[in-house]
Amino acid sequence: MATATWMLSGGRLALRTESGVQISVGATTIFDIVFKGQRVVEGYDVAHPHDQLADLTFSRFPAEVALRVQDSERGIELTCGVLAEGIFESLRPGADQIIVNARWFPVSTSQVQQLEEWLGATLGSKQEQQPVGALVAIRTRPDVPAKLIDLAKGDAKAMSVQRPLRADELPNLNAKLYPYQAEGVGFLRRMCDQSIGCVLADEMGLGKTLQIIALLCNEAIQRRRPSLIVAPATLLENWRREIASFAPSLSVYVHRGSDRHGIASRLLGADLTLVSYETAVRDEPLLSEISWNVVALDEAQNIKNPAAQRTASVKRLPRRVGIAITGTPLENRIDDLWSIVDFALPRLLGDLDAFRREFADQLADAERVGLLVAPVLLRRRVREVANDLPERVDIAQPLELESPWAEMYEALRKQIQTEYGRAGALVALGKLRIFCANPSSATNELPRDIEFPKVTRLLEILEEVFALGEKALIFTSYLDVADRLAEAITAMDASAFVATIDGRLSVERRQPTVDEFFAFSGAGVLLLNPKAAGVGLNITAANHVIHYNPEWNPALTDQATARAYRRRQAKGVTVHHLYYVNTVESVIVERASFKRLLAGEAVTGHGGEIEPEALARALQVSPLLREKEK
Repeated sequence: MATATWMLSGGRLALRTESGVQISVGATTIFDIVFKGQRVVEGYDVAHPHDQLADLTFSRFPAEVALRVQDSERGIELTCGVLAEGIFESLRPGADQIIVNARWFPVSTSQVQQLEEWLGATLGSKQEQQPVGALVAIRTRPDVPAKLIDLAKGDAKAMSVQRPLRADELPNLNAKLYPYQAEGVGFLRRMCDQSIGCVLADEMGLGKTLQIIALLCNEAIQRRRPSLIVAPATLLENWRREIASFAPSLSVYVHRGSDRHGIASRLLGADLTLVSYETAVRDEPLLSEISWNVVALDEAQNIKNPAAQRTASVKRLPRRVGIAITGTPLENRIDDLWSIVDFALPRLLGDLDAFRREFADQLADAERVGLLVAPVLLRRRVREVANDLPERVDIAQPLELESPWAEMYEALRKQIQTEYGRAGALVALGKLRIFCANPSSATNELPRDIEFPKVTRLLEILEEVFALGEKALIFTSYLDVADRLAEAITAMDASAFVATIDGRLSVERRQPTVDEFFAFSGAGVLLLNPKAAGVGLNITAANHVIHYNPEWNPALTDQATARAYRRRQAKGVTVHHLYYVNTVESVIVERASFKRLLAGEAVTGHGGEIEPEALARALQVSPLLREKEK
């Protein structure tokens, strides 16, 4: 019988006849020769392969089928292969064997086929080059039928630096972008070009609005329109002004008021339509008649509640690309992030029930979710990218609540514990917070002009501010406190500008009030409610921020500070945090510090939902007990 000799060919075993003809040998046949003693192949007598290839060893067990994921210029690159001897090797189409480190392995072609079919079903394509959204889809699927070798950075921040926007690419943008902003616009453009939604989650003050406007300029150049911006009603005018300033060539229609009724063609006539969340809900049928190019949600934390009507309404809007814009994508629970990401990339994180089963509100879970959404969530912090921003100094101002205030606080604490009990903890704590802001409001027994330590300290700070001819923002949640502080400040310096922006001031009057504050040439103060004026307003005329009473939700405090500490600020910003030690306020401050630490390790954002432990501690702490310890 004629013989054939073993040889290596293209990473697999083959036979060569005496006449030089090469014979392909399948993995099953090789296995039978090596482990079952077979010695004939296609009529040729063959030896054991080891007899002719002495360095080669053989495995009875198939190499582990693996999927390698790597970064590529436009997204990610997928490679089907095997993991053997700790080494990944790609597979040729149809390969049923492979040699790695001089060791032969069979390959399960059925497992390879299963992986390829899974990729087709999951991604809609078996192509090696995939958009970045495919990475999130792969990472979030627990049923990958192969060993996953994830080498992709999978980080929107890392990807953003790969192809930043060049200044000459947007001739219709009337603004100079900082380097990190050019990188951000490059990332947004890349995602839009691939029809992939994303989350722009830069820290407050880094110019998210300008980056979105730059993106829309690019969309206009690409002749992709119309687009829709959904924002809080208070920010619509700000958006209109910013677009008029930075992109005057874009046509803008503000869909609001009694004249908004009409047909869809009216909205189609503009490059960009601006609408409030409330109007988007009411006019959903009209807005849904249009296939929008980009739908961007400003302050996207407005849809953090998956069950809310506004969330459902905006998610139903037809769009090619959805972009969520938020400085705090995670405020209370990880569910917040699910809802926001589900708008940008529907079903990316699965349905809500499955998400809740998989992830809890723990630091480790927040980190895991952060890894999953990293490819589509761009988050830069002031300290990381904004070297051009002036220095910000945060100063804690802990104050002692001494006699007779300590006795009054303790009496009120005992009274409300008896009156409300644990079931009314939030109401009880609200009264204690009001006392710390203005005792006469809580007790109704004190004259308006009585000296109170926090007011005294506030006026001391303002004396220094006014001496420099500078301006300050003062944030307080209470209307009567704002009124009394305004009176005290005016009494201290009648020449200073003093105005208040809270829920009593109409939306239409808020921006004009800010404009007057900007235009005033001397020292001045704006008293602001953090909920009514803590978002959207750009008040960089002030370089001092005073938080008169701490907030349970530190996101409110951070958003409020960002009214002054943001792009276009030319001076250093000093932020004062006033609070009483050994009171409900100190518990709030301690909790806020922990929330910021937790958020810094996770996807970012802070929680306003109050834990039972914090409520209990806030009801127990007392300045009088501290007094007795001295």
